[in-house]
Amino acid sequence: MARTVAHVIVGALKELGVQHVFGVVGDALNPLTDAIRTTDDLDWVGCRHEEAAAFAAGAQSQLSGTLGVCMGTVGPGSVHLLNGLYDAAKSRAPVLAICGQVPLAEIGSDYFQEVDNDLLFRDVAVYRATVTSPEQMPRMLESAVRAAVGQGGVAVLTVPGDLGDQELSDDRPTRFALDRAVTRPDDPAVAEAAELLNSASRVTLLVGRGAREARAEVLRTAELLAAPMVLTLKAKEGFEDDNAFQVGQTGLIGNPAAAHALDHGDALLMLGTDFPYRDWYPKDCKVVQIDTREEHLGRRVPLDVGLAGDVGATLRALLPLLKEAPDRAHLKDARERFAHWQEGQQRLADPNHERRWTGKLRAALDNRDHEIRPEALAAAVDTYAAEDAVFTSDTGMATVWLSRFVTMRGSRRLIGSYNLGSMANAMPQALGAQLWAPDRQIVAFCGDGGLSMLLGDLMTIKTYQLPVKLVVFDNRRLGMVKLEQEQAGLPEFGTQLDNPDFAAVAAALGLTGIRVTDPADLHDSVRRAFETPGPVLLDVLTNPEEVAVPGKPAVSQGWGFAIAKIREVLPSGEG
Repeated sequence: MARTVAHVIVGALKELGVQHVFGVVGDALNPLTDAIRTTDDLDWVGCRHEEAAAFAAGAQSQLSGTLGVCMGTVGPGSVHLLNGLYDAAKSRAPVLAICGQVPLAEIGSDYFQEVDNDLLFRDVAVYRATVTSPEQMPRMLESAVRAAVGQGGVAVLTVPGDLGDQELSDDRPTRFALDRAVTRPDDPAVAEAAELLNSASRVTLLVGRGAREARAEVLRTAELLAAPMVLTLKAKEGFEDDNAFQVGQTGLIGNPAAAHALDHGDALLMLGTDFPYRDWYPKDCKVVQIDTREEHLGRRVPLDVGLAGDVGATLRALLPLLKEAPDRAHLKDARERFAHWQEGQQRLADPNHERRWTGKLRAALDNRDHEIRPEALAAAVDTYAAEDAVFTSDTGMATVWLSRFVTMRGSRRLIGSYNLGSMANAMPQALGAQLWAPDRQIVAFCGDGGLSMLLGDLMTIKTYQLPVKLVVFDNRRLGMVKLEQEQAGLPEFGTQLDNPDFAAVAAALGLTGIRVTDPADLHDSVRRAFETPGPVLLDVLTNPEEVAVPGKPAVSQGWGFAIAKIREVLPSGEG
């Protein structure tokens, strides 16, 4: 076989263990896709939109911890990759995007579909380069992969359409050398952190995704310090199950127990998190932060001690210096508050919650028509989903309900657009996840707005017969935007969605579609969706007026909500 630029790239991807390349075919990619066609154990996954391809590649990277790969052809095809690549970049997921380009001699001539990829991807990529000669290979590919894996980010390699078929003169094999070092801070810095924590009487932990590989060390730290453990959303996976210290999430999706644990501690230990919402950090509190990335230290909250290093290695050095806390009241109080909050949430998850109310109180309820409660749907999914299910969630209210009602027990996994906050991520991420783990159950928590934005890639799921379970929270709204408007005292505007019957759409495309409109049918429908072989779309009409109360609601939010409701019922112009 000729040693062409395309075959070198594709052969190296196979060597790296890449199994899927996601994209939409196009002329500039023809040498590359043909090389994939003739390569065993590396499959081309043809998507309907390049954004879905990038989301799918990013999902595989996040779940596997290895390189994800997507492709976009010249011009618009590459532009369409951007949103999914931004999500991968902000998730620190190593992804290689291979982009087509106009013929080499036409670069810079404003040729048909020409886009300057090196400029286009400047903000999103840790590495970007255009191949202009076969002699640059495989060196340029090696640099791209090392940058993506070593820095945890996106690398973009642009290949002009007439270069892929050109042969290399050098026959040396590719060499990547991708081992990463594990580091920890010097002993004096660790001792300073231990002194601060030992002198505190009420320590709270804020634990993020960066601590997941150090579960045993984190639990031992919480035990010694008698510290309640507040989890970021991405730390649900790995720390929520079988943990006598965790008190759930903080922030807008959080709960009062977590907010109280943060506000009433006199020391905060941050482990592997860059939690961005400054308003939710405690005031007048000593802070220690451990993170592998030095640039994360102190950028959200002022620090007393910042430790740059691997969380596990740093805690192993710190633990022998910690003293056992004599008073466990702070932990006990936080856990009791958390249990009380959970009991209230379980009442909300009862499909017949409102039917217990009578008279004027029932008439005042937002769900007086007894539509399906999103809490009940999320709780039912938690009940029937497999113990090793992989969950994805769309940004917005779907993520709120997953956060509160789905437990990451067993070997369950969780990904979403939790840093970029994009719409439309759950379904294409589920697509990538199912190809990564064909024998595991993949469950996508889809908002109706998010699903409809990339609806075309339901056909990709059909084409490859991927048995994903798409759970659609169909409230006919952009729910999170609606809530934000009303909390600010604004009447709902521009958030209503004229949805089709998504189950009927799915059935027309060759998927199993199940539509649920009656709370009494909810559990049987969820069970049937998970028991049905192949891809299933479960379209559940949920209450559009459901409100997710944050862990620390402000009086201004309550007044804003009341004012908004008054304005919504007044004729236009009277509000």
